[in-house]
Amino acid sequence: MTLPPLFDRLRLPAIGAPLFIVSNPDLVIAQCKAGIVGSFPALNARPQSQLGEWLHRITEELAAWDRAHPDRLSAPFAVNQIVHRSNARLEQDMATCAAWRVPIVITSLGAVPEVNQAVQGWGGITLHDIINDRFARKAVEKGAGGLVAVAAGAGGHAGRLSPFALIQEIRQWFNGPLILSGAIATGRAILGAQAMGADLAYIGSPFIATEEATASAEYKQGIVHGSASDIVYSSLFTGVHGNYLRQSIVAAGLDPDNLPEGDLKTMDFGSGEGSRKAWRDIWGSGQGIGAVDRVQPAGEYVGRLVEEYEAAKAELCR
Repeated sequence: MTLPPLFDRLRLPAIGAPLFIVSNPDLVIAQCKAGIVGSFPALNARPQSQLGEWLHRITEELAAWDRAHPDRLSAPFAVNQIVHRSNARLEQDMATCAAWRVPIVITSLGAVPEVNQAVQGWGGITLHDIINDRFARKAVEKGAGGLVAVAAGAGGHAGRLSPFALIQEIRQWFNGPLILSGAIATGRAILGAQAMGADLAYIGSPFIATEEATASAEYKQGIVHGSASDIVYSSLFTGVHGNYLRQSIVAAGLDPDNLPEGDLKTMDFGSGEGSRKAWRDIWGSGQGIGAVDRVQPAGEYVGRLVEEYEAAKAELCR
C-alpha cells in the first residue's frame, strides 16, 4: 500500500487520535514535532472563532520548527470533524479548515460526500473512521480518501470486531490508506498493525496521560493505573457504544455492570454542553492502557514508541 506524499515526513507510522476535550494545540504541536500526525476535534475549540486561532498557531509553530530543523521536518496535522447532523458548527468549521488548508481531515459519525469533495478541493485528504466492512464500503463510495478501522478495545466510540477480522476484510478490496485503532500503546503493537495490513496505527488513550493533554490529574492517573479489565463498553453516555474507565462510572454514582442502553435519537455528539459534561465526568479509555506507566511529555512518549518499534523490527530480522 502506498501512502500519499504528505505522510513521508513521519518518523513513526502513527497518528495521535483526536481526543474530545483532551486534545489541544500544545499536544498536537508536540506530536507533530516528534514525528507522528497530531490531531484534535474541531469542537474542542470553543467558541467557534477559536478554531482559526488554533490553526494559525499550529501552522506557524510547525513552520518555524521546520525552518529550524530542515533535517527533521514536522509531521502533518489533522482536524476531526463530527459530520453527524447534530453538529451545528460543521459548515463554519469546514470553512475555517478550508481557509487554513488543513492537510488531513478525519471524519466521524457519518460519511458526507460534500465534506470529502471540499477537503480534496484544497489539496487535503479525508480519513473516515468505521467499525465494520459495510461502513467502510459506504465511506469509500462517498469519497473518503482513507479509512480508520476502529476495532474492539479502542477508547471512546469503538467497534466490537477483532482487528484481525476487520483489517483482513477491508484489505480484500481496499488498497488506499488504512489506519488501525484499538488498544495500540507500544512500538511493538504499531509494527503488529502494519504486519496485519494497516498502513498506520491510531493511538489515543496513552496521550491522555501526557503533560500537554487537557485532562484532570485524576483522569491521567486513571490511565496510568488502569488496565484492560477496568474498561467498560456502553452506549449509555452518547447513544453510540464506546469504552470508558470503570472508576469514572462508579464516581458518577452508576453501576458499571448494570448500565442501560443509550438513545441515539436524543444524544448529541459534542456540539452541546451536555455532551461535554458527560465526557468530562465519564472518562473515555481504550484497553491498551496497561502499557502506560507514567505521565510524561508527548514527545518523550513518541520517542519511546520509536525505540520499541525499531527494536521489534530488528528482532524480527534476526
